[in-house]
Amino acid sequence: MDSWETLKIKSDRLILQPIALEFKQDIFQEFTSEITYLMCAKPAENIQETEYFIQTSIQQRHNKTDLVLTILRQQTNEFLGICGIHKINTDTPELGIWLKKSAHGNGFGKEAIHSLKNWVDRNLNCQYILYPVEGKNLPSRKIPESFGAKIFRHYQQISASGKTLDLLEYRIFPNN
Repeated sequence: MDSWETLKIKSDRLILQPIALEFKQDIFQEFTSEITYLMCAKPAENIQETEYFIQTSIQQRHNKTDLVLTILRQQTNEFLGICGIHKINTDTPELGIWLKKSAHGNGFGKEAIHSLKNWVDRNLNCQYILYPVEGKNLPSRKIPESFGAKIFRHYQQISASGKTLDLLEYRIFPNN
């Protein structure tokens, strides 16, 4: 397994690297109520909450339970968002992603998740990967569907902001 501290996953346009405190201002500014509208999470109310999220993510990486990565544009190192593999120590890890508003509509989400899934296929032994998404979030639904994934389950969950979300859970199977 790659060293998670120095991990860099590269694609045609992106670099995925472990989350670090150097990105706290970008994360705090870009993880807005507009971005989280159809997500379980809510934006941080202050920079200390963002720092806590980053520190927790670093500890989870050390514990090898979660791998949270920043998404950077390869040519400029511009911060684009965050993606991650959660519950990595199970046989059904879960992928997640968010991109800043100005990065929407460029295929960055699909490119990042495809790169992450390729890393999972090479480094983890799993039965399948979970990919939950709010049913109304059509652009996000296209990401697991690009793998041929099908909806396995539909359920409701209350978000951290108190909204009821109608989540669709996709299963993405590893390439043999």
